Amino acid sequence: MKKIPLKGIVFESGEGSADHAHKMYVTAGDGQPVHAHPFTGTTSFDAGHAHSYAGTTGPAPSRVEHTHAYHAETTFNDGHTHIIHGVTGPAIPLPHGGHLHYFEGNTTVNGSVPHAHHYSGRTGEANAD
Repeated sequence: MKKIPLKGIVFESGEGSADHAHKMYVTAGDGQPVHAHPFTGTTSFDAGHAHSYAGTTGPAPSRVEHTHAYHAETTFNDGHTHIIHGVTGPAIPLPHGGHLHYFEGNTTVNGSVPHAHHYSGRTGEANAD
């Protein structure tokens, strides 16, 4: 796996304790501007129900071969939620110059009758930079 140097802006948390955190807003990776993709979908129908999900992928450098990490919590259905997470496939160029990514996987196990759902989809488009 290639390590990509990142550049960004770090903001102080404003807390004075040793257990504080900083937020970093990534602005460039491997010398390239970064971008992210929206994604939405519905899981498979299992145990009498399905769940919806929506989110935005993690950032990745533009104009180079790349994938994106993604993470989202499903809607609350039948008394519970599930988590989806993973890494998209590589960028798929589009005729007008943008690109998208495919993703798929299985949710975490949850519910009064423990079960998981399958999900798959494609991200929204990212414009050419």
